[in-house]
Amino acid sequence: QVQLVESGGGLVQPGGSLRLSCAASGFTFSSYRMSWYRQTPGKERELVAAITSIGGGTNYAPSVKGRFTISRDNPKNTVYLQMNSLKPEDTAVYYCYADRGARPLWGQGTLVTVSS
Repeated sequence: QVQLVESGGGLVQPGGSLRLSCAASGFTFSSYRMSWYRQTPGKERELVAAITSIGGGTNYAPSVKGRFTISRDNPKNTVYLQMNSLKPEDTAVYYCYADRGARPLWGQGTLVTVSS
């Protein structure tokens, strides 16, 4: 089955850390650029971070640069998002995305809540 399954979301206090995981199946994970997006109610989904197919290149939204790190483990078909120094404005549903050209693929999302 072709799918992306996110995990690792939850409630964390400001300044805390979380690591999100996205497990891929049903396609050649190592061939594709992978990204994390996030969305809050009433707003458009925004790109948080992206990583090239072999992990040699990354890019980040200015709002998370220096705090978040995207990485991937191709043998495990998994992409990660390490989130440090979390802020209340990081609260959102986080989605994993596989850039497969004409057949893009989204995960179901995982909720991250940053609150004291």
